[in-house]
Amino acid sequence: MLKGKTVVLGVSGGIAAYKSCEVASRLKKLGANVIVLMTKHATEFVTPLTFETLSGNRVVFDMFDRNFVFSTEHISVAKAADVFVVAPATANLVAKLAGGIADDMLTTTALATKAPMVICPAMNTNMLENAETENNLRHLEERGVHVLYGESGRLACGDVGKGRMAEPEVISDYVENLLQPVRDFKGKKVLITVGGTEEPIDEVRCITNRSSGKMGMTIAKAAADRGAEVVVVKGKVSVPTADGVSETVEVKTTNDMYNAVKALAKECDLFVMAAAPADYKIAEKFSGKLKAEKITLTLEKNPDVAKMVGELKTDGQKLVIFSAETENLIENATEKLKKKHADMVVANDVTQKGAGFGSDTNVVSIITPDGKRWDSGVMEKSKIANVILDKIQEVGK
Repeated sequence: MLKGKTVVLGVSGGIAAYKSCEVASRLKKLGANVIVLMTKHATEFVTPLTFETLSGNRVVFDMFDRNFVFSTEHISVAKAADVFVVAPATANLVAKLAGGIADDMLTTTALATKAPMVICPAMNTNMLENAETENNLRHLEERGVHVLYGESGRLACGDVGKGRMAEPEVISDYVENLLQPVRDFKGKKVLITVGGTEEPIDEVRCITNRSSGKMGMTIAKAAADRGAEVVVVKGKVSVPTADGVSETVEVKTTNDMYNAVKALAKECDLFVMAAAPADYKIAEKFSGKLKAEKITLTLEKNPDVAKMVGELKTDGQKLVIFSAETENLIENATEKLKKKHADMVVANDVTQKGAGFGSDTNVVSIITPDGKRWDSGVMEKSKIANVILDKIQEVGK
């Protein structure tokens, strides 16, 4: 329930605005005080009176409406918000929010609020996949804005694809969870390895991989949001450390990661081996910088961090491993699950569209020792992170 919470609902001018009526209704039924802000274009799709009837509050769309009771309207509404939801968020509005443009009541209030913001893109597939729109959405996410996408389907223009607004039930559930998050990991200590490692060849060059650390950091944020004390052991990453992380240990090589994890092994309840440590290292590092000529490198096997945890873990401790493959996905992942004494393996084929290093989405299969399997399809990494946390709690019950 959202009793005592104020939700500011921003409605921009897209055909999906009609769905926002149900969003307002659902939030109201959950007990929220709903304040609706509309752009002028939005009023061409749905009348302000409709939202006033559903929310029980005056709808604001005119910055110079002298009859509105709030003083300095955009500031007072911004301060009142416990969460700011924009549904639908058109390509135009997304661009304004990303650029800090404040030229109407909705965007001015959005710029002034310190409340968590959830935007629900709704536009034609080509507009959503335009590089500028993708950059704008990525920029907003990097600033901490929650971007809630809808499922692919038939659009108003007749096309079929991405761009539909998230369903009202999904939006209201998301807002409820955001304001009253599940804290089922409270009292638990979770260690997550993140990113790739670097094995030096000489003083300049190294062996590494393309791991971005995005999946691991997303899991770290989800665990912290759910009340866990989170320790991140990170190698080379291209994303910032997630909000809520209690401790960060930075490492360079796989051996560094091995030692860091081993030192913390007795303290943790859950280990999530989301990093992609290098399997091999140079047998003998070259001094200085090698000249640009033909050389032969002798490689040695690195210690296996996940296997070490699997051998050391005791009753009550759980281990999640990852298996990035290019072929025989399920067979290879299941073999790793057994070999490393893990409680769950998250397998993904990095060659699939929507998966792989650096992507905002992933395609995974989660497998447990009892043979149960869950396939995600193309899904946002934030959602996969919470599924991983949900399912590891079910193991052993």
